[in-house]
Amino acid sequence: MNSVPRVMLVEDDPTVRSVVGEYLRAAGMEVTEYGDGISAGNAARAQIPDLMIVDRMLPGRSGDDVCREVRSYSDVPIMMLTALSAVDERIEGLERGADDYLGKPFSMRELQLRAQALLRRRSAGGVQTIIEADQFRVDLTRRRVWTKGDEISLTTREFELLVYLIRNAGRVVGREELLREVWGWGFGDASTVTVHVRRLREKIEEDPRFPCHLVTVWGAGYQFGTGADS
Repeated sequence: MNSVPRVMLVEDDPTVRSVVGEYLRAAGMEVTEYGDGISAGNAARAQIPDLMIVDRMLPGRSGDDVCREVRSYSDVPIMMLTALSAVDERIEGLERGADDYLGKPFSMRELQLRAQALLRRRSAGGVQTIIEADQFRVDLTRRRVWTKGDEISLTTREFELLVYLIRNAGRVVGREELLREVWGWGFGDASTVTVHVRRLREKIEEDPRFPCHLVTVWGAGYQFGTGADS
């Protein structure tokens, strides 16, 4: 990632777009603004930014559609903005590949902090660069994952979730802990974790309906294991 993070802001309301753009620029980000989903989708294909902030309700092409298309070729972090308050509506955005969401109206400071958290996690490396656990091999520097020798494509949040669970293999991890340690949230909607766990299972489990590696411990959270005892 560049020293100055490149952020694509997609918002059809010109006032909101202008205010958010200026706020993020003041925080040290390079922001390109788009008012519709079609132009944003074309721009993302031409040059992937370091972060996308996308309104769900857009003219021409919805934010959900933009997110789904970008996810087909990139793991760039995506934060969705939504005026839809129902939990099911927010979950839909996550299921289309978003890493985070923020409901309108929102605090500019919270938007900035969440954007910086996504950027920081994407660029973070570590002393230990390779993690191996049973059939999984994780390259922390290049942010790549292999299972049984085959590489799998994960979004930024899915990658961070998998790494955290592997590092805590054998221990039951609650959803509140995952929100705090993976998302960086002091509080939030726990269904966010549920959606990401389901998406992750679809990529790492032979049969997601009967997971062997990422197991639900009812009433407590999730436990990552090799599958030998599951």
